[in-house]
Amino acid sequence: MAETTARWHGFADYAPNGRAFDEMVSARGELRADGAPIAQALESLGEAELSARLESARRTIRDDDVTYNVYGDPRGMDRPWQLDIVPLVIGPEAWSRLEAGLAQRARLLDAILADLYGAQRLLHERLLPPALVYANPGYLRPCHGLAVAGGRHLHLHAADLARTPDGTWWVLADRTQTPSGSGYALENRIALSRSLPEAFRDCRVQRLAPFFRAFREALYASAPRSTGSPRVVLLTPGPYNETYFEHAYLARYLNFTLVEGGDLTVRDESVFMKTVEGLQPVDVVVRRLDDSFCDPLELRGDSSLGVAGLVQAARAGRVTIANALGSGILETPAMLPFLPGLCRQLLGEALALPSVPTWWCGQPRERQHVIDRLHEMVVKPAFSRRHREPVFGAALSRRERELVADEIRARPAEFVGQEALALSTAPVWAGGADRGEATRGDGARLEPRAIVVRAYAAVSDGGYVVMPGGLTRVATTSSSTVVSTQSGGGSKDTWILADGPVAPVTLLAPAGGPAITRASKDLSSRVADNLFWLGRYAERCEHLVRVFRAATSRLVEAVSIEDAPELAAMVRAMAALSLLPTEAATSTSIAALEAQMLSALLAEDRQPGLRETLGQLRHVAWLVRDRLSGDAWRILNQLHQDLRGGVDCERAGDALVLLNRIVMTLAAFSGVEAENMTRGHGWRFLSAGRRLERGATLATVVRAMLPPRGSDAAALWPLLEIGDSSMTYRRRYFAQASLAPVLDLLLADDSVPRSLAFQLQALAAHVNGLPRDAGAPAPTREQALVARLLDAIRAADVTALCAARSAGRPEPLDRLLAETARGLSEVSDTLSHYYFSHAVPRVS
Repeated sequence: MAETTARWHGFADYAPNGRAFDEMVSARGELRADGAPIAQALESLGEAELSARLESARRTIRDDDVTYNVYGDPRGMDRPWQLDIVPLVIGPEAWSRLEAGLAQRARLLDAILADLYGAQRLLHERLLPPALVYANPGYLRPCHGLAVAGGRHLHLHAADLARTPDGTWWVLADRTQTPSGSGYALENRIALSRSLPEAFRDCRVQRLAPFFRAFREALYASAPRSTGSPRVVLLTPGPYNETYFEHAYLARYLNFTLVEGGDLTVRDESVFMKTVEGLQPVDVVVRRLDDSFCDPLELRGDSSLGVAGLVQAARAGRVTIANALGSGILETPAMLPFLPGLCRQLLGEALALPSVPTWWCGQPRERQHVIDRLHEMVVKPAFSRRHREPVFGAALSRRERELVADEIRARPAEFVGQEALALSTAPVWAGGADRGEATRGDGARLEPRAIVVRAYAAVSDGGYVVMPGGLTRVATTSSSTVVSTQSGGGSKDTWILADGPVAPVTLLAPAGGPAITRASKDLSSRVADNLFWLGRYAERCEHLVRVFRAATSRLVEAVSIEDAPELAAMVRAMAALSLLPTEAATSTSIAALEAQMLSALLAEDRQPGLRETLGQLRHVAWLVRDRLSGDAWRILNQLHQDLRGGVDCERAGDALVLLNRIVMTLAAFSGVEAENMTRGHGWRFLSAGRRLERGATLATVVRAMLPPRGSDAAALWPLLEIGDSSMTYRRRYFAQASLAPVLDLLLADDSVPRSLAFQLQALAAHVNGLPRDAGAPAPTREQALVARLLDAIRAADVTALCAARSAGRPEPLDRLLAETARGLSEVSDTLSHYYFSHAVPRVS
């Protein structure tokens, strides 16, 4: 590779270890020609500005809530994605060779799959050992002879690349089953191009959009049905998968529908998506689910993630599955030593991109070679069913190597030996900012860390197109030789430099292309269910915050409980609602009450409690992440950050500040819902959930706060505050709170957005607008239920109800509120049974 004589002056302490190829600096300490432009751009920024730019990139990642779920990580499901500010740069000349090699490799692997699941000439002619195929759990016998659209088994291929000390690129592993990481590469690009816009423009970095556009168009073209708009779904294992963020992100970016196994069904050998408007045909399934889990009927019987009958639908040619079922067989490292010969046989070409030297121990000569040189080898399981970490022979004692050798002799076909590589290194901005903290000149530095590049090739018209970039993964420390995201490693953006100007590209269709449409029938029952509960949990959170805020604001002003009747009324009601322990209702100490309220507000194990409810809100939002706008998700993420910061509240005054902030954040989410969401069925279910929850909680809290006997006066202003109607009451009456006008505002006035009548009126409009069977009787059950509740509220004589309470007969008002709450619960069950679980027929 060509080099310049320019010195790296900005960060003089950057020193490659000399044992491995460094991507930025040569062994003589000179900048490599391809890396010089970005090095100079970073140098011109200086330490303080570079740290600020890194913080900006990581803020983008935090705001977008980009996560990679590492099992066992103390940060649980919220481990933020780690991105370094210094990109990996590959020049146009080096890239052209890599690009050709990656495209050839994808063609080769696709041809191998076609043979193994077809004629099996490679096995008959002994070009591949039968034991390598039939003993491999990745070989799915039910998929032999399976029809694949256009003859393509491999739609997306990923190769893990590393450099040898002399600068040669080698393939460490092939990912052919459900290649992951392309979405993270795209997010890295967005974050870094925004943080380093000048360098990105001046370095003439190739864009990623053409790759994704070609991939999407190829999938559309592979649909078995002749239709102008095939339905493509992305099948995910669900939110607990480590790369679920990427599944949702790519589904939204590519305009695919994100589905789980339960969203799909097979009828008459065709795949359908279960939506609130009935079954909708599916043409292409882009799966992120491992092969064997995809069909519990023919593959793995204990799978609850797949779709029963999916194999038969593929066998009948009614659906395209990308990648084709059974493609995971090629992920075994035991395949690598056979690829050069297979490339000559199947493609008539020499393999352009070599693999790391590998020996499969299922062959006598190769087995003995591995055992003889075990001290130089990395021993890995040949097949995925043996879940064990690679063994580095150099790190073993003589006795330990003997034990490994005995294992290999006992089960030779289950092991491979690979040459131990000194992975190439690249500069990583380390120090405070590397730990996610903004740093300005406080010891931040560049240090070399081992890297592995994951490159991608996707099927396109006439062959494969290679992503001009990729996901560069980085070791956790400068001394580590293991690069693994599961082990906590970081990542880099990968910049492929163009040899000329780079034109902007978009995935969107050209202007004037698509026909006007206002219909969308991709709302699955599961998503509708989750949107419904998103609305309910959002309202439940707001209700809890408003109740706690009303109590806390009185607590901070109280000298004693005896002299604060409104606080005492609030505490009794919160104890009745299980928001405070029962003993809080009899507390006489302000300090003790403050401690109980802070514990109830912030404790993780409180049910119902604010932290627990906000956690449920965030979880259900995560399930429909691909349906939420960036603004909506950032608001919900801010809620999460607010509560994490709120755990340090030591006084009621601190809690009040936190509660005010959360109320404003929830109001922002409500505003996005009200002003920005398209008025489709998804919005209807979300808003219906909110209205139903608000009505039910209002009826419940009014019942709890109005004492069965005695004066109601102490509860009235807190009730108005919880119902956000204090200002309306003052403006209308300019008088002390009185029961009849307060209840009129909160229950019967349908012009008040938080009144019970308003919720029922809005809920009636939503259930009237939901899809229904053309032959179903009218009104539907939920329509009849809501209409009955609304009629009861409208017919209620608030003045008479209050007069009865004053006369010692609270039962009529209590009965009205109880029946309303019970009726709303029945509405929820009816919606769930018909639209979400389809458990009951449509009856009036």
